[in-house]
Amino acid sequence: MAWFTTDYNAFFKDLARHNNKEWFDANKARYTRSVKEPFEAFVGDLIAAVAKVDKGVQITPKEAIFRLHRDVRFSKDKTPYKTRMSAIVSRAGRHDHSAAGVYLELGPENVGIYGGQYMPERDAVQQIREHIAAHGKEFRKLYTAKAFVDLFGEIQGERNKVLPAEFKALVKDEPYLANKQFYFMAELPPTLVTSPKLLDTVMEHYHAMRPLNKFFAQALGKVG
Repeated sequence: MAWFTTDYNAFFKDLARHNNKEWFDANKARYTRSVKEPFEAFVGDLIAAVAKVDKGVQITPKEAIFRLHRDVRFSKDKTPYKTRMSAIVSRAGRHDHSAAGVYLELGPENVGIYGGQYMPERDAVQQIREHIAAHGKEFRKLYTAKAFVDLFGEIQGERNKVLPAEFKALVKDEPYLANKQFYFMAELPPTLVTSPKLLDTVMEHYHAMRPLNKFFAQALGKVG
């Protein structure tokens, strides 16, 4: 079964051209019918599928889904609405972005599936590096696993040019110790939005990312 009609992406294409409150208010019924309600249904099904793997995931779609309204307080771009829907399915949902889970974006540009640690705090970066240093072989095995490489390629993120002394000798053997972000992503065609295989595809990526997500969760002292 497909969760979305072609009007899901069409709505966001129209919104991109008319990103203002007047247009949105005039098209609110369309938004509810073509975007909000089917997205909530899909996220609910995704939560149920993830919960079969991780029994600790007991959140509702409301706890997973991000607001459509943009935070424009510190942005030069003052358009009020995002042009895609997004959600994070984990034990903590959108209330704790560091929790191990899958972050999802659906829009007319692509279907984005993300995992790992995107913007960890300074102390969290130190914890992750210490965990990598102590479990180097395990870490390398996880990010070179065929399923992970096939679907995500590699771990991404900015790197520090200067490292704490305890990691300087180790970074030649494990370059990811220089990272200050540890995330991975797959950006798939927007046509996947209306496919009945959408959930299966997201879950395939979730299974591939879960071992690394669990590794980072253990580094931060959280249950993976």
